[in-house]
Amino acid sequence: MAIQHLSSAPSAPASSRPYPMANPGYGKRSAPDQHPRCAQDFMLLPLRERNIAGFIDQLPDGAAMDVKGLAKQLPLYGQQAVGSALKALSVAGYLRRVRCLVSGEGGQVRWVFRTFWSRTARDNEWWGALMAAEVQRAAVPEPVAVVAPAAAPVVPEQRAQEREPVAEGHSPAYAALAKLGRVDARLALSAADCAVLEPLAAEWFTRGVDADYLVRALVAGLPAGVDSPVGLVRRRLTDKIPPQVPTAPVPPASGTPVRRVMMECTRCGVPGRTEALPDGLCRVCRQPDEGAPEAPAELPAERDVRTYVAELRDLLKAP
Repeated sequence: MAIQHLSSAPSAPASSRPYPMANPGYGKRSAPDQHPRCAQDFMLLPLRERNIAGFIDQLPDGAAMDVKGLAKQLPLYGQQAVGSALKALSVAGYLRRVRCLVSGEGGQVRWVFRTFWSRTARDNEWWGALMAAEVQRAAVPEPVAVVAPAAAPVVPEQRAQEREPVAEGHSPAYAALAKLGRVDARLALSAADCAVLEPLAAEWFTRGVDADYLVRALVAGLPAGVDSPVGLVRRRLTDKIPPQVPTAPVPPASGTPVRRVMMECTRCGVPGRTEALPDGLCRVCRQPDEGAPEAPAELPAERDVRTYVAELRDLLKAP
């Protein structure tokens, strides 16, 4: 019967409806040293956790692992049920949430959030060793490419164009401007408008942003009516241009090194050291849920029940 329940667990979406993937660097990460899939996986878990674990196990690396996204793909369970199931799977040793500080091109620094998943349940010591390996890996500096003396220098505009694939002979800046009208019809630009504004948009890419960031910044807070889309976009490209990002993260004034890999609580997301988050949960989330019945207070061991009742009666008789 347990195997029948497992076989009926929700499976990964078909290729016609691919499961949404997270941004590069985010999402699911398969832990190493897992046994091959078999019908006995997750048999000891309750039915809800078994179904959700079977669904997650079949997702590819990089798949979105947020509670809202999982709940959309699992119609039998709401967001609260999915969140509770992820907490139970963390306690059982199947997953850990981790945030990593990564540096991109142009010195852009950002946090990425990953969920390490293992179909083989692991204890806290195993997860601690995995996190220690991730910390050591993050501490190793990335190799620096050596440019041959005869190579021509790369100007900022070229670096910006190399950051994203070029479509149909146009730069990423041109492609982002052409996309504005599809995101919001009030900012529909002609081909000539995109060509005129392309140098201004390219300057944004030299400051470490991508096309999605540029489009969101240009379409945010639009007025109800736009008489001149090209004029409004030109003004926003000039007024809202982001600052230059430092080439390296500035260390704290106290001299404390910046932690590049930190585990975070599966339930509330608070970051912390691995040893401070046993079972992947912080101290608050490890406490039992509110509303649980409290244990009745025990009578003092040195008192007999009859003596205790007699004292209560004497108190009631007293004026």
